Amino acid sequence: MPSSKFNPEEQYEEETLTIVDESGRSLPCYIEQSLEIDNMTYLLLVPADIPVVVMSINNDSDDELEAAMLEDDEAIAEIFDNAKAVLAEQNLLLQHTAYTLTAVGELPPIEEDQILTLDADGIDDDVEEELQSLAQFYHADQKYGIYTPLTPLLFFARYDAQNRLELVSPDQENLMPILEELLSED
Repeated sequence: MPSSKFNPEEQYEEETLTIVDESGRSLPCYIEQSLEIDNMTYLLLVPADIPVVVMSINNDSDDELEAAMLEDDEAIAEIFDNAKAVLAEQNLLLQHTAYTLTAVGELPPIEEDQILTLDADGIDDDVEEELQSLAQFYHADQKYGIYTPLTPLLFFARYDAQNRLELVSPDQENLMPILEELLSED
């Protein structure tokens, strides 16, 4: 059994804050790292609760698993009650939070046969993401799986000139060096 690269139940003593999406949903986060540059505070945030994703699952004729992440709010809303009930059986409370679904509770131990490895889209073919399977269920004859990433879900943010928190992309305004510095700090 591999050890988890990310322990969402680790107790943080750092400060917390809440980010809000366009729909008004909130996501409590811990401040993993902060950095002040040119009177701007940049933050690396990690969700306080366990991030989860729901994927539709298909098996093709070659027994190869084909999974697609649900990202559309309407599709998530349609299966949400079923997903919430399935996770409740494992004493996990599913929440529809900002930017990601989250769960509250204690994760089951990681078992090798419960890990899904996804090839990450992008330039680097060597990048893979590992997800721990939490549950599977059917809705309208479609199979779904609920997973949590084994690596932390990170948000890059800063306080703007009016001291409002905003999420930023590393590509925006050449912020990659700042993100790299935040990631390199222990």
